[in-house]
Amino acid sequence: MNRRRFLSTGVVMAGTLVPSLSARAEADATTAAKTNATAAKYTPPKLKPPLVGSQLYGWGQYYQREGKDLNAGLDDVLSALRDAGYDYAEGALDFARPENNAKFAERLGRKGLRPVSLYTGGATHVLGKATQTCERIAVAAKEAAKAGFGIVNFNPDPIGRPKTDRELEIQAEALRELGDELAGLGIQLGIHHHTPEMADGAREFHSNFRKNPGTKVGFCYDVHWVHRGGISPAECLAAYADRIVSWHLRQSRGQVWWEDLDAGDIDYAAVAAVVRERQLPRFFTVELALEGGTKITRGAVENHARSRRFVRAVFGT
Repeated sequence: MNRRRFLSTGVVMAGTLVPSLSARAEADATTAAKTNATAAKYTPPKLKPPLVGSQLYGWGQYYQREGKDLNAGLDDVLSALRDAGYDYAEGALDFARPENNAKFAERLGRKGLRPVSLYTGGATHVLGKATQTCERIAVAAKEAAKAGFGIVNFNPDPIGRPKTDRELEIQAEALRELGDELAGLGIQLGIHHHTPEMADGAREFHSNFRKNPGTKVGFCYDVHWVHRGGISPAECLAAYADRIVSWHLRQSRGQVWWEDLDAGDIDYAAVAAVVRERQLPRFFTVELALEGGTKITRGAVENHARSRRFVRAVFGT
């Protein structure tokens, strides 16, 4: 039983007939032909680091504070990012209308930016829902791949309580399935985490990686979320540096998110030293998210410009 079948049902029907070898071979040949025909329709994206981008979530928070609609002002945001020296903007993978992922790439291109990464989430811990999540992402990612995107950053949905061992097994299988699906499109999968995954000694955080090979399930290292969950950059890099495919960068002071990237609780110079020493992938996404205690003294455009200068000074790119 393949992973897709396992995730859909979780059961093997008693008395199911095993196909003959010739029937299997014929089915495999048909599947391979379909796969090859699909693959011929586009060229897998090839991203060459270093590239520095900005996550649009924080921009949305600034716009919301001012009673404005980010979508209506998106072209202005993209122009500001281009002028500040960014290479890309990271938006959300569109499930409902997969063609919109290509349209977003076109919109980036008109502003001199590149398609690099998209962010998404979904339920991966329940049989049935897990395979639906994988399928929806694969369909949307196919259109994204055609447009040149090369990374999908994925955060498994939290459920308000620690996931059971069984749920984590199902989730691990789903992530491996998703990694396979995306690899076939030339896209890397990077697993992202928030604080729910860091509970119980970061049980879910570690499970997502320890149950899967790094070649299938990569790591979108959001340095501050992992730090907030109790794992220092040094500890995290020692354990999982080899599976990093992308980064989310944010800073805090006194454990409260700061309005731009600057000196603070996280020693980014030490992180950058490891990046250089181990020649880690350099797809850096600045995410200036806001929370209740964040002190806002400047506008979004200035804070992102300052943060771009910080990345250049600290990471050399």
